[in-house]
Amino acid sequence: MAELRSTGIDRKGTVSLEDLICLARKNPEAWKAGAIITFTGIVRGETHSGEGVEKLELEAYDELAEKALEKISSDLRANKGVVDVLIHHLVGTFDIGEDLVYVVVLADSRERGFTAAREAVERYKKEVAVWKKEYLADGSSRWLGE
Repeated sequence: MAELRSTGIDRKGTVSLEDLICLARKNPEAWKAGAIITFTGIVRGETHSGEGVEKLELEAYDELAEKALEKISSDLRANKGVVDVLIHHLVGTFDIGEDLVYVVVLADSRERGFTAAREAVERYKKEVAVWKKEYLADGSSRWLGE
């Protein structure tokens, strides 16, 4: 495993949730934490409108996306009780059920941890330059903004 950063855009298969939990536990301030909260985004088998999905392809503007991820992480770490926030978005081609994104929050309590994790997810969906191409069951495909 290459040296992990707290945030990143990574190729599929190069980082795991377990890797990130281990990294969070190595934080020098981890002794302040009472909770590790995780979120794993996965490929859904249908669109919000009910169309069948076969696979997804994700691309990112790496430099811009990584800056946005670091800003989100930094902003959330400034909140009382939030020790660390790790966000890694994966890129590549993904089948149904495969992992797309990991968020790991180290916090002094579960309440603060869940709040920070939810904000991290909502913000990366709006602020990070990642694009999805859906390959639909009917044979068509289309690019969507993440």
